[in-house]
Amino acid sequence: MPQMAPMMWLNLFMFFIMVFMMFNVMNYFSMIYKNKSLNFFLKKTLIIWKW
Repeated sequence: MPQMAPMMWLNLFMFFIMVFMMFNVMNYFSMIYKNKSLNFFLKKTLIIWKW
């Protein structure tokens, strides 16, 4: 039935928008950041220049 086609397109549009938003939210909140202050002290190296 062609009369029902706009309703189906609207449902598909809303479905894909919701999936897109859920994908973005899950990617944003699943990031785990490492604390850089702890690694700063561990990477300290002593360089002695001999001319």
